[in-house]
Formats: sequence, C-alpha cells, structure tokens
Amino acid sequence: MVAGVEFRNTAGVLGNHPFPARLNDCVSALKWVYENKKGLGISKIIVSGESGGGNLSIATALKAKQDGILNFIDGVYAQCPYISNLYGKGNTELKSLTENDTYFLRGDDLGLLASLYDGINSTNPIAWPYHADNAMLEGIPPHVITVNELDPLRDEGLAYSEKLKKVGISVSTKIIKGTVHEAENFFL
Repeated sequence: MVAGVEFRNTAGVLGNHPFPARLNDCVSALKWVYENKKGLGISKIIVSGESGGGNLSIATALKAKQDGILNFIDGVYAQCPYISNLYGKGNTELKSLTENDTYFLRGDDLGLLASLYDGINSTNPIAWPYHADNAMLEGIPPHVITVNELDPLRDEGLAYSEKLKKVGISVSTKIIKGTVHEAENFFL
C-alpha cells in the first residue's frame, strides 16, 4: 500500500507555502495513515521520498520525535536526499557539491530553491536534516539512504548516514554508481 501526500509547496497550484507547510502536511498524513492502519490493512509505516521528498521523509521522522509520535514510523527510505542547504556557498566538507555541479543539477539552482523553501542561510535541522545534532538523531527509526554517484547531493546523504551510524541508528546506504540525481527514477 502506498499513500502519496499532496503537500503544499513554495509554488504551484496550491499557492505559495514555504517551510514548514509541506512538512506539516507530511506529518498530518503520517498521523492519518497511523490512525487508519487497521482499515488500510497495513502493519508498518515506512516514510519514503526522493530529493526534496528525501528531505521530507527524514524531516518527518525528526518532527515525529519532536512531537512525541515517533512510534508511528517503522522506517525511513530516503533517495538522494536534499538536506544540507549548503548550495553555492563554497562548502568544502561536501565535495560532491562542486565535483558534480552541473551534472543534471546546478548548485546555484539548488541554492535558489533552498532560499525559497526556508531562507538563504538556514541551518534549521527540521528544514535541513543534515544539521541535526546527536540528541535529535538518537532513537529515530532505521533508515535506508541511496545516493547517486554523480549527484551534487551525494555527500550530504552519505554524511547523514554516517551521523546516524555514530548514534547507533541502523542504516543501510547504497551509492548507485555512474548515475546522476534521481537517475533510477528519471531514466529507467
């Protein structure tokens, strides 16, 4: 069973709704699915998304912990998560931001989209999970994180995976070799 969330975004048919609108919509959907598990015939809830949706899947788990409903989530599957908000800022710790700039995605475009979502210099970990500290990460559900080798976002997904491992969270990480951002969804 798959439940898709039509969340409000910073632009589109639902109007202009910056952070935290889309995250609140995902948390509301999580609550609805959890409350209707029996009727839906499901026993576990895995929150999943790709790119910005990868951000939302991870952020939904962090927000669920903050809201005391972490038990609603059994796992997180984040594909090529867009989670750092360090785009176009000359960041040296996430080398893929420069190594893979313009391979399908451009760093300056990522920065523009990030500024529309939550401001230019935000490091709010609920908006940008890369910045979550150990206390925020402790006790969150198991994760699967996939990244694309030639994606500017590769290293933020890998770094987040390492943060999870350091606090004892079960995480499986896979690099999809020779692929650009979301290639397994766009090009297959």
